[in-house]
Amino acid sequence: MNKKLLAMMGKRNELKAEAQKLLDAAGKEDRPLTDEEKETLAGLKAKIANWDDTISEMAQMLEDSAPVDIPVTVADKPNNAVGKFANFGEQLKAVYNAAQPNRPVLDDRLLNAASGASESVPSDGGFLVQTDFASELLKHAFDTGVLAPKCKKIPVSTGANGLKINALDDSSRANGARWGGIQTYWENEADELISSKPKFRTMDLSLKKLTGLCYATDELLQDASALQSVITQGFAEEFGFKIDDAILTGSGAGQPLGILNSNALVTVTKETDQTTKIKVENLIKMWSRCWGRSRTNAVWYINQELEPYLYTLTVGDTPVYIPAGGLSEKPYGTLFGRPVVPIEQCSAAGSVGDIILGDMSQYLLIDKGGINATSSIHVRFLYDESVFRFIYRVDGQPIWNKPITPYKGTNSTLSPFVTLGAR
Repeated sequence: MNKKLLAMMGKRNELKAEAQKLLDAAGKEDRPLTDEEKETLAGLKAKIANWDDTISEMAQMLEDSAPVDIPVTVADKPNNAVGKFANFGEQLKAVYNAAQPNRPVLDDRLLNAASGASESVPSDGGFLVQTDFASELLKHAFDTGVLAPKCKKIPVSTGANGLKINALDDSSRANGARWGGIQTYWENEADELISSKPKFRTMDLSLKKLTGLCYATDELLQDASALQSVITQGFAEEFGFKIDDAILTGSGAGQPLGILNSNALVTVTKETDQTTKIKVENLIKMWSRCWGRSRTNAVWYINQELEPYLYTLTVGDTPVYIPAGGLSEKPYGTLFGRPVVPIEQCSAAGSVGDIILGDMSQYLLIDKGGINATSSIHVRFLYDESVFRFIYRVDGQPIWNKPITPYKGTNSTLSPFVTLGAR
């Protein structure tokens, strides 16, 4: 560490020790501070605060003033690395070392991990996580999530920031409306054929930025295996949670468009005389509004507070809800043969979104494979901690832009996404 910075920290700690002596003396004599001691303590605290600000500014200046034209010595690669890091913790330590003021060496494996010239400069964007580690991190994140693994997923190519695709503008199954306008006819011999064509709309998805910060003590940084374990678990669980939350409740502004905020959602109103959180009639009507082709993939997502109510629902003497294990022999309970999965992201019991019947294969996610990681020693400098920042670019929205009217029957619309209105 810079000698001037160490000297400043020494003076700051001397003042802190002096302040502590005043408090210790009063505590030893079992008395409050005198007016003179209070005045002295206030002065010491002000000086300590000034040193804290100065130390932070000095640390930042040391980093900013590091000459960019000084040749950087590339560190020798370990014999077992062959151009790649042995594990994720080892790479994070290399990222941390690269962020140090006046760094003496730069591990060339960080440059190999980057996809462009600017990615190799910490101030320009950090370093991409090595491809195999990035894949493993995303795998853990999606394994931790419940909704994201079931979505249709398309990776965005290098150099692109989004995806525009043609999707059917289809709102009815009536003749002349299927596929947005395709129609076929039974014709007699030599009859003139009648033309028709589909109607398309554009789905425009642009990558949104999901970021995460992780604090690591210098003690943890000394152990690459422990660092890898902590970062991987924390990153995976938090990113998995936030992606699922966006899929369900995202506003579409700076984040994916969630099912509950999309025009594809069908909301079933409560019963006129309903006084309980949920009735069997609610479930029957939700099931009847689920698009037939989605029923084989649909899952009931619920707020766990609704679970006790499900046990009491019957049609005649027949239970509607089959609990996990026992009769169902499945890890989840079932309604109408489809799994019932409690998730944290569902709305509070009694609110719209507390129970959702959804076919997540009808939700589209796009992402850009590289995870960007960078480090700072200054954000938590006085706490002896370093900060790692992760950025994942992703977007998503339902493939459907509206429910459809069935071919025959009533005018009740159908959708892969059905919820229950407020009760």
